[in-house]
Amino acid sequence: MRLLISEDDQLHRAFIAGVAKSVMPDVDEVIETGNGQAALEAFQAEPFDSVILDLQMPEVTGVDVAKSIWSRHPQTRIVFWSNYSEEAYIRGITRIVPEEAVYGYVLKSAPEERLKLALQGVFIGEQCVIDREVRGVQQRSANKVSALTDTEFEALVDVSLGLTDKAIAARRHVSLRGAQSRLQFLYQKLGLDKSDVPCGSWGPSFNSRTRVISVAMARGLLNADALKQEEAKLQDWLRKTQS
Repeated sequence: MRLLISEDDQLHRAFIAGVAKSVMPDVDEVIETGNGQAALEAFQAEPFDSVILDLQMPEVTGVDVAKSIWSRHPQTRIVFWSNYSEEAYIRGITRIVPEEAVYGYVLKSAPEERLKLALQGVFIGEQCVIDREVRGVQQRSANKVSALTDTEFEALVDVSLGLTDKAIAARRHVSLRGAQSRLQFLYQKLGLDKSDVPCGSWGPSFNSRTRVISVAMARGLLNADALKQEEAKLQDWLRKTQS
């Protein structure tokens, strides 16, 4: 068995490598990298049976590394070892997991014994192992009543980036009315429909377009890292449309 570990923190990388070697006696080779790009290059040189990924790494994120690996080798077993349990991160992973994939998601705050069990379960037992806290977020994000659809999430991202209705329509290739409809569904899903906004003698207490960002941040639908990535995508789209 060949194991690839990608983690940008040197101490964390040494720790996870030690734990993996202690519970996986059949590991013949362990390759460690400090960023996502190096992980992709190592995997492209010679595929690995098993991979441990941090989510937030320089150059290429763990989610993008996993997406690239699974697109060509869906049988690869991957364990995500992360500090984050917010919906913004979990949503990104849930959307890229192949149907047949065996994977795990373990929080870095979990006890070492929990980590050992997860590595054994995924890499040896070939069973999916997801921390309870993360599983709860997955179930909530899969709820058809309360969870955002992909188009509603796109609308949330576009509003958070400050795009106008016309810019949203252009970016998502929909009509102006279609873009506005997406926003209305987003407001309703997050409890910011006009009928739900509290009013006083001054009128409505919130502007739905700006309030939705605060609600999304509090719920974990958005975070600074996610917005940074989305800003890069936006700037790329703007360059293409202006060239």
